[in-house]
Amino acid sequence: MTDFAPDLEARFLRYVQIDTQSDESSSSVPSTARQLDLLDLLRRELEELGAADVRLTDNGFVIATIPATAGRSDIPRVAFLAHVDTAPAFNGTGVKPIVHRAYDGAPIALPDDPAQVLSPEVNPYLGRKIGDDIVTASGTTLLGADDKAGVAIVMALAEHLLAHPEIPPTPMARVARRPVLLGQRAKARPSRLQNDEHASLGKEGLPFEYLTSTLEA
Repeated sequence: MTDFAPDLEARFLRYVQIDTQSDESSSSVPSTARQLDLLDLLRRELEELGAADVRLTDNGFVIATIPATAGRSDIPRVAFLAHVDTAPAFNGTGVKPIVHRAYDGAPIALPDDPAQVLSPEVNPYLGRKIGDDIVTASGTTLLGADDKAGVAIVMALAEHLLAHPEIPPTPMARVARRPVLLGQRAKARPSRLQNDEHASLGKEGLPFEYLTSTLEA
């Protein structure tokens, strides 16, 4: 079985250090130009991986295709979606991710603000992660796991499928989206997905243009 953990961790740590904080007072799309920094990096990475039809749209979508197995172009298309923006309510500049190896169950004090402590007593889920590697911010910023963890997963999936054409996939469209943390509708839905029912499904089965997100995790 393939061990995806090293690639996922490297991608996640790289992506969270790029400031993509959204601005709820902005009328532009995306709401902040800095989001394009990560989107352009993803575009370049997808091109280097050998994805097809890679492009970054004016509305802040990175779109790429993983071709289907030869002779199987008649099967349904599947889209994997993730958003790059982070919440406007918390500082997203200067993120310093910290990997806590083999978590021992003790409270984690964040070094840049020791008053910020992650404790299994307050967060029981953390107590179920003893022995796992935990990634946190340093205490003065958000981490950006929503949704850069999703971005890292989709990128790792794309790399694996492109490196292993013997795996018989359907055609896949990989999309890194503009902000959803502001509760905006995706008004400028990419034309390649416009008439594709299989590519228009997202969280809770909602149509793509109605996807929103909740508070930053």
